[in-house]
Amino acid sequence: MASPMRSLLTDLDRYVQSFRLFLERSTEHQSMQEFVERRLPDVIASIGNGKSAINVLSVGGGAGEMDLQILSKIRARYPGVTINNDVIEPSADQISKYKERVAQASNLENIKFTWHKETANEYESRMNAEKKTKKWDFIHMIQMLYYVKDIPATLRYFHSLLESQAKLLVILVSGKSGWETLWKKYGPSFPLEDLCSYVSSADLPRMLDSAGMKYQLYELPSHMDITSCFVEGDKDGELLLDFLTETLDFAKTAPPELKHQVVEELRKPGCSEIRDGKVFFNNNLGVIVIEP
Repeated sequence: MASPMRSLLTDLDRYVQSFRLFLERSTEHQSMQEFVERRLPDVIASIGNGKSAINVLSVGGGAGEMDLQILSKIRARYPGVTINNDVIEPSADQISKYKERVAQASNLENIKFTWHKETANEYESRMNAEKKTKKWDFIHMIQMLYYVKDIPATLRYFHSLLESQAKLLVILVSGKSGWETLWKKYGPSFPLEDLCSYVSSADLPRMLDSAGMKYQLYELPSHMDITSCFVEGDKDGELLLDFLTETLDFAKTAPPELKHQVVEELRKPGCSEIRDGKVFFNNNLGVIVIEP
């Protein structure tokens, strides 16, 4: 009998390993970088007007790669202004990578970094316990809403921390992506154990509308090479299957029928396209910019 399936998040090292491979094999960061280059300057055009310091909150900042690009755009828009950048990130490994990146980067003068090793929920609880409400000029949540217990409540809480000219930027998988297809069909078969929820940009308008928030939506094209997922016993393929299903050792622990169905689904046009003999998963992203 196959061993029971467990959530990938029960093994943070394996999660980070699979996440790094995902970044290597996908155009995730390139798509976000293009957004940061082309669209972000308009988004942040007035967040620091008349301010001597700009407060930025990164929720789930990871290893800081996107954070530093965002900060460089804010710095370019407001030269000479102090930027206080607070980072909420539960993984000690990711925080240490972030600190290394900051240590090696040039052009970070005027930027002060503070790291909090905690989840978004823990940050909210700590602030409430300390009876503190700190307001922010820019808050971003990149690929992290899957890991909060109550998404509408989390959005409402961080929205309540925005200054009058501020913006809240959310990036997550698109409702038009392969993730949406895969999760809608097989999500109930995967072992979430309350650690993760399947949410895409298609789910957000309903939540934001019911909370009366104003927002803009953007679609970012992105893809991921998952060809190795179809090679039995391929270590990288197994890591990517773990990431796609949020399941620890999916190839080894999933019931054979489920494994077969998921692998077949990944080849289909709803999830991927085949080009030059390679299988490219649709990794499109949705960007939501929320007003105060």
